[in-house]
Amino acid sequence: MSSIGAVGGGYSQYGSAAVGKPILNPNASGTKAPGRVSSPAECETCKNRKYQDGSDEMVSFKSAQHISPQSAPARVRGHEAEHVSNAYKDAAMNNGKVLQASVALKTAVCPECGRTYVCGGTTTTKISYKNEDNPYEKERKALHSQGLTGANIDLAV
Repeated sequence: MSSIGAVGGGYSQYGSAAVGKPILNPNASGTKAPGRVSSPAECETCKNRKYQDGSDEMVSFKSAQHISPQSAPARVRGHEAEHVSNAYKDAAMNNGKVLQASVALKTAVCPECGRTYVCGGTTTTKISYKNEDNPYEKERKALHSQGLTGANIDLAV
């Protein structure tokens, strides 16, 4: 799989905040914030940041990949949508029903340049599976049927 969104180093033809320093993150601000080591355009940490999935599902980002800070929100959201899709597939294949599925993106602040970036995401799903062999389920159905027996009788003949 290729590193989509990976940014290579290079020198800006228009110059940078510090003359002669490479622009590691194009389209980022060249101004260094007070108390920070570098500007977002020259941030080595942002250039080398990689994302990797830690779940046991077959989804993207199983191997660590770089994503540019600008495209990280969309790429991480898309990755988390794969987990939601897998939950619906699993429910459909195993006689279940998805009760709830939600995605949350996490953000952090780069310690080197101070840029806020998407650092990951989590997907939460709740699936209800029908288990006809469960004794509790059988008892619940028996009680339910007792309450409904005779509820819809039309005696006017």
